[in-house]
Amino acid sequence: MAEIKYFWEDMQAGQVRDLGSITPTREEIIAFASQFDPQPFHLDDEAAKASVFGGLCASGWHTCAMAMRLMVTNFLQQAASLGSPGLENLKWMKPVFPGDTLRLQHRIIETRPMSKRLDVGLVRTQWEMFNQNGDQVLHMEGWGMFRRRTPAN
Repeated sequence: MAEIKYFWEDMQAGQVRDLGSITPTREEIIAFASQFDPQPFHLDDEAAKASVFGGLCASGWHTCAMAMRLMVTNFLQQAASLGSPGLENLKWMKPVFPGDTLRLQHRIIETRPMSKRLDVGLVRTQWEMFNQNGDQVLHMEGWGMFRRRTPAN
């Protein structure tokens, strides 16, 4: 387990983090869709060409999973994360195609202490993912729970 660098007190509204990039392959897109979202435009090149997407594309849920991977690898493994009570405003803005390089940006919108747990703080964040052309492919907001370095009295 990595050393904890970030507690709730270290997170301030307005902070922006670049959380790295990931490039899905055709095989990864098909494997994810086969298990979790087996719609034809995620599985079959010919069906995808005939769809509104014009080619094989990743499931939106796969895009979310890739964002989560970047979040965990490049931030949460170093943070006193306690999970999340949920997401809001999930939008898939553009399709993700094999070979697209996706970059995740994380912005802190607000922080507040949890009223019933003095050792926990809440952080509301905005996640935005962009492809190699700068086009936004994902937008979501949600809350994270983080251990406080110094619990409130």
